[in-house]
Amino acid sequence: MALRAGREFLAIPGPTTMPDEVLRAMHRPSLDIYSDTMVQLTDGLLRDLSRLFRTKGQSYIYIANGHGAWEAVLSNTLSRGDKILALESGRFAVGWGEAAAAMGIDVEVLKGDLRRAVRPSEVEARLRQDTDRKIKMILVVQVDTASGVVNDIAAIGQAIKAADHDALYVVDTVASLGCMPFEMDDWGIDIAMSGSQKGLMTPPGLAFVAANDRARRVHQTAGLRTPYWDWTLREGSEHYRKYSGTAPVHLLYALRQALDMLFEETLDNSFLRHRLLAQAVRRTVETWAQGGVIEFNISDPSERSDTVTTIRMNNGHDPAALQNYCKNKCGVVLGTGIGALSGKAFRIAHMGHINAPMVLGTLGVVEMGLDALGIPHGAGALEAAIKLLSDNVRP
Repeated sequence: MALRAGREFLAIPGPTTMPDEVLRAMHRPSLDIYSDTMVQLTDGLLRDLSRLFRTKGQSYIYIANGHGAWEAVLSNTLSRGDKILALESGRFAVGWGEAAAAMGIDVEVLKGDLRRAVRPSEVEARLRQDTDRKIKMILVVQVDTASGVVNDIAAIGQAIKAADHDALYVVDTVASLGCMPFEMDDWGIDIAMSGSQKGLMTPPGLAFVAANDRARRVHQTAGLRTPYWDWTLREGSEHYRKYSGTAPVHLLYALRQALDMLFEETLDNSFLRHRLLAQAVRRTVETWAQGGVIEFNISDPSERSDTVTTIRMNNGHDPAALQNYCKNKCGVVLGTGIGALSGKAFRIAHMGHINAPMVLGTLGVVEMGLDALGIPHGAGALEAAIKLLSDNVRP
C-alpha cells in the first residue's frame, strides 16, 4: 500500500519546487536574441539581481550552476599561486576551496566544525597573523546546506575590518538569496554569488555573480581570466557578450517571473515567511528529539538556518530507511546527509516556493514514517509546530 499518487513533493535543498507561474513563463516560442525585447529582459534582470544582492556593484549572469559561479569568482580575481582562506562550517566553502586548488591557487582552510558556525574572532586572529598580506581572498557561505548552519556574514565582515586586512571578502548565497537578509554593500562584501534553483524558484542552469568596484579593480590584473567567465568581456556593448554567446532565453523568462513574484510578495515578507516556517520545523524536531534518536546537527539554536534543517539519527537508526519510506510510500523526497553526514542524517529544506501546508505536510509525512518504522520520537511535534504558526500568523 502506498499513498504517493499525485505530484511528488521535493523537500530537498535544491532544486526546489517551482511555482506553476514560473513553469508557464517558459512555455513560449523562442525569442529573437538580437531584439530590443531581449536587451530589455537582460537589463532588467541584471538590475534586479543587484537589488537582491543589495549592492551598487555590477551583476553578471552565467549559464551554469553554483559551481560555475565559484569558478567565475576565482578566475576573475586571482592568479595562479595566490593564497586564499576558506572558512569551514560544513561542506561548501571547503568545496569552493577545492575548486580553487584545482585551478592552481594556494588554499588554506580555517578549520571549523560541522556542528557550528564560523567564529568571527578566529577569522580576525588568523588575519592578524598574516602580516605579509599573502591572503588575497576569504571564502565563506551564508548557509551551508550540508550542515544546516547559517554564518553571521555581517560579523565576519566586521572581523576582517578589525584586522585591517585587504583580502577580498567573498560570500556564497546559493542557499539564502531571496530567503534571508543579505546586505552586500553594508556588510563590506566585495563579491557575492548565487544560483537559480533554490530560493529563486527557477530551474537549475543560471548562476549569478555581483562584484563591487574594488573587486573589479583587482580583476584587471587577474591572471586566471578566461574568455567565458571574464567580466570585462561581458561588459561589452554587444548584447550577446553578456552571455558569452547565445542567451538562455527560456530560463531568463522563468527568472523574470520568479523575481516578479518575489518582489510582489516583498523581500521583508519572504524573510519573515522563511523564518516562521523554519521555526515550525525546528519546534517539531525539538519535540521529536525527546525520543533520544533524533537531534539537530547544529548545536546552537541561533546558528540554525532558515532555509534547511539537517537532522541526525543516532542509536543505530538508518536515515535511509526513513527517506525511502517517505518517498516510496508518501511521495515526499527528503534530502540526504552529504559529506561527513552521509548515512547519519537527513535534511528538510524550507526555501523558495514554500508555504504552511507544504511544510506541515512534509513534517506530517516524516512523523508518519517515524511511527511506521518504530523510530523513537517525542509526541506532540506537529501540534507544537501548528501552535507556533498560529501564535505568529494572526487574522
